[in-house]
Amino acid sequence: MTHDLVRERQAMLAGMKPALKNGRYFFCTTNDKAVLTALSDRSLATFREEEGTALVLAEDDATLHSFDLSMPMSWIVLEVFSALDGVGLTAGVATALADEGIPCNMVAAYYHDNVFVPEPMAARAVEILREVQRRASFPEQ
Repeated sequence: MTHDLVRERQAMLAGMKPALKNGRYFFCTTNDKAVLTALSDRSLATFREEEGTALVLAEDDATLHSFDLSMPMSWIVLEVFSALDGVGLTAGVATALADEGIPCNMVAAYYHDNVFVPEPMAARAVEILREVQRRASFPEQ
């Protein structure tokens, strides 16, 4: 399957369709090889850091492995086929959310960029991102 990849900031912002996924997600970390093996196919994202391996897990998996559940996050997929060498999407999204006091963790994947925000702020974050998309689509308004 091939997709037309978007590289230019305005086009990426205009083309994004922020979609809130169901569920609660948690950023976790471990050095336990057995836990990493058990979660290798279950983790939404994995990144090796010096201090341990970071995982983004659905609530059931985080609970099952006794990870800290104090910061439930919501997952927003931007649903634009942004190129890996595209410039400005992360900055545009993070700035718009920061301007409204919403922290975010951006996770860029191969096809889509993903935004994790504190669960209580998810609905407002989606509203903000849809407004960014609208303004980028119709800059004269």
